[in-house]
Amino acid sequence: MEVITAVKGFKDILPEETGKWRFVEDAAREIFSRFGFKEIRLPVLEKTDLFKRGIGESTDIVEKEMYTFLDRGDEYLTLRPEATSSVIRAYLEHALYNAEPVSRLFTIGPMFRRERPQRGRFRQFHQIDVELLGLDDPRADAEVILMLMHFLSTVGLKNVSLELNSLGCSSCRPAFRKVILEFLSGKEDGLCDDCKRRLGSNPLRVFDCKAKECQEIIADAPRLSDFICSDCHTHFETVASTLTELDIPFKINARMVRGLDYYTKTTFEVTTEHLGSQNAVVGGGRYDRLVEELGGPDIPGIGFAVGFERLITLLQAENTRFLPQPDLFIASLGESAQRLAFLLCNQLRIKGLHVEQDFSARSLKSQMKRANRLNCAYTLILGDRELEEKKAEFRDMKTGAQQTLFLDNLEEQILKLIKER
Repeated sequence: MEVITAVKGFKDILPEETGKWRFVEDAAREIFSRFGFKEIRLPVLEKTDLFKRGIGESTDIVEKEMYTFLDRGDEYLTLRPEATSSVIRAYLEHALYNAEPVSRLFTIGPMFRRERPQRGRFRQFHQIDVELLGLDDPRADAEVILMLMHFLSTVGLKNVSLELNSLGCSSCRPAFRKVILEFLSGKEDGLCDDCKRRLGSNPLRVFDCKAKECQEIIADAPRLSDFICSDCHTHFETVASTLTELDIPFKINARMVRGLDYYTKTTFEVTTEHLGSQNAVVGGGRYDRLVEELGGPDIPGIGFAVGFERLITLLQAENTRFLPQPDLFIASLGESAQRLAFLLCNQLRIKGLHVEQDFSARSLKSQMKRANRLNCAYTLILGDRELEEKKAEFRDMKTGAQQTLFLDNLEEQILKLIKER
């Protein structure tokens, strides 16, 4: 009978990988909480209209990538392709703005997009998503970016670049839209089919297109930064100057648009040279109209999403840094010793230690090899001879130092030695 495999683009996270995932998740929760952010957990299934209204119907995500189906209740549902819209939905549904004028929220979980799988990108992928709602101060933008860069540095991500741009607002962007349409007039035949289709709905999507022919056409296009209004210009300059004061290096990328329609003013990406053309590890920006567009009051927001799989791919530390290190391995020889080892192993686990034992009754040499493979800190050697002499040998696996412990109060002796290390 043929073995059933995982769906294409969906990946199992195996035990040797989950240590990295926990390390990153723990770092995110610890750092974000210091900046005042609280975790929110959201359903993976939402009403399709949420993403059509939030992300934008002319985006690749909504047009081509969402997993959408008609439910038995004749309602279209979608596996969430991104988290911001879901966070805003929960924020409005539970009227969190009534409890706090400023809400700092983050969530960690799976997203779903049916796109071509490639390095660091899957059809079920995971994101760390952060949202700050209720502040339009440019210093809030800089603070969010500072927290992000500190997080990336803490987990060990190196050789990355922070890129910034301003997308303007609803007051200044229409003028740029008109100029871009004029610039692209007569060049339509050279665009890819997707960009041809979007010219009437959102011509700025051309800047986000990765097709070579479209990139060549827009190389000489006008820049949005030359058309933003004075308020947007002042906002962006303050973000940039605040980042400089915080010693956060960045560069301006006037071509950056981002793939979602809800962004306004500040947008940013953290990129790397090691992921090919899809080089962004983090993307984010300000979305001052999104809450209102989803049926809520006029509340500004800014946030970002970290691609979990991409981040894990880039971490350069050794696997042993992320794998749990057992406190103790109990090597036992003989039936009586194995019975005692089994009881002692589980008693110590209940007392808070990570203890491993071999049930196979293999040779002492084989058991010690396994203790080394598990990277155990200490090993306790128990044999029938040791039981007769009412003692056991306790070995430091790093230094090789060994001492004799007596079976009376053995559990307490082990706890004391390990907790004092």
